[in-house]
Amino acid sequence: MHTNIVTRYGAHPDDVKGYDTQKLRDHFLIENIFQDDKITGVYSMFDRYIVGGIAPVNKALELETVDQLKAEYFLERRELGVINVGAPTLITVDGTDHKVNTREALYVGRGVKEVIFNPSTEGQAFLYFNSAPAHTAYPTKKVGLDDAEKVELGSMEESNHRVINKLIVNSVVKSCQLQMGMTQLKPGSVWNTMPAHTHDRRMEAYFYFDLAETAAVCHYMGQPHETRHIWMKNHEAVLSPAWSIHAGSGTSNYTFIWGMAGENLDYGDMDKVAVTDMK
Repeated sequence: MHTNIVTRYGAHPDDVKGYDTQKLRDHFLIENIFQDDKITGVYSMFDRYIVGGIAPVNKALELETVDQLKAEYFLERRELGVINVGAPTLITVDGTDHKVNTREALYVGRGVKEVIFNPSTEGQAFLYFNSAPAHTAYPTKKVGLDDAEKVELGSMEESNHRVINKLIVNSVVKSCQLQMGMTQLKPGSVWNTMPAHTHDRRMEAYFYFDLAETAAVCHYMGQPHETRHIWMKNHEAVLSPAWSIHAGSGTSNYTFIWGMAGENLDYGDMDKVAVTDMK
């Protein structure tokens, strides 16, 4: 078996206040996402969201069911979103090949029995994926950056000039609850999602990439009046409970993938927090 999905349990904000650095990292940070010829990830009790990575190098990797699902196949009751942050590759969905280029997304709906991730012939494929429970089936769809709903926010003066690419959102792809997108910071900008927000209706996960080996992102989490931070490197992800802010500042510009699931599909449903109210 080439799949290893571990379980992470939920945490109450009152408990998280007392976490030291290592405990905070153990509960929320996801390291070593890409391992050669393996599918690895975390099954979170926050909305039963799965976050992981797929790195086919020497062989094709089939999406296997895991014990946490108690299902005959992985997508029996789930939907899947994959974003390629490596070289172009083929993803085979129930016998149909889909070429997924760098920074393109593939949505796969509930009921698909076979998903195969193939090694790239053009380099190393790094496939970041999120998965959430699904109540019905929607068709498989590939989404490129040209297909995304784009929003440009921030400014150089505030060090947060960025472009949000909404890839798997209800204005682009039909999904049950899964939403995913990619935010690219312009050179000279380092802040993401600031001013910050929470959304009690949805949890979220961030995945950081386009960082040099000597660079890092300081990711901020916690309740707005009780914030904490986690230092993160390239190709690392972090879980964000519904009660937590999710923001970051880097030692250089970077790109990150956000993914969400929960009560609704309203991207704009946010409880905004003024910078001056943060503690």
